[in-house]
Amino acid sequence: MSTPTSKTATESPVEVHDLDPSEFLEEVHSFEFWFQAVEGYLSGTSHGHRPETAERPRVGEERERLIGVLCNYCVAESAALDTASGLVTIAPNRQSKIFLSTQVVDEGRHLEVFLHRLGELGVGDAEAEIAKRASPSMLAFKSRLLQLIEGKDWDSAIFAQNVALESLEFVVFRRHCETADPVTAEVLARVIKDERRHMGFGENELGRRFRTDPTGRVRIREFRKEIDHLVHETLKDTARHLGVPSGDQEELGRLYRESVERLGLS
Repeated sequence: MSTPTSKTATESPVEVHDLDPSEFLEEVHSFEFWFQAVEGYLSGTSHGHRPETAERPRVGEERERLIGVLCNYCVAESAALDTASGLVTIAPNRQSKIFLSTQVVDEGRHLEVFLHRLGELGVGDAEAEIAKRASPSMLAFKSRLLQLIEGKDWDSAIFAQNVALESLEFVVFRRHCETADPVTAEVLARVIKDERRHMGFGENELGRRFRTDPTGRVRIREFRKEIDHLVHETLKDTARHLGVPSGDQEELGRLYRESVERLGLS
């Protein structure tokens, strides 16, 4: 995906990375930036994929595994939607509020497209199916996220949501794309584009805060120890649904850890 550009009064494009830091943050956290980003990859799609993308019927165990993993994607996106909504209310500044309001829309769309995909696979009552198949570790992670919002713990909530959860989804969705049917792969590829943006916000936000408050890094490093087991259990549950070999599961765990450790939280 190409990087959206800002516009001057004369409508000439400006590369966002050429802006000074304050202008850069103003631009990339804006609705205008978001509009340009999503228009670039959602135009001409319906429920996350092009109408002409060929459907390949899923039957038997293959269908059951796909339904199982999509149910857990729905739990993750529901957690992200609820958390992003709550983060808007406790955000420390206007720029963060605006960015998170775009993320709320993204997460709502992700949940919708995964629910629709379940319908395409013949699931009549998606909510009942999700309740039956949801990973206990993902449900526990969602509960912990909501506790952070209730406690107005901005740094921990941003880490758990925009770094840990988004990194988990990013590595899993990319892996799933490699073996998915054409429709599911196309849906996931478009969702991944949003996850990159959400992860970037989380890493940049915490990185700036850690530079002015080094004790924050220590606190979030300890908090990471608390939730890491939930993330890895969720990763294992999802990988099992996908039929990922044990060796590849270790690789997914490594990719997740690398993403988190860019903040110096090892």
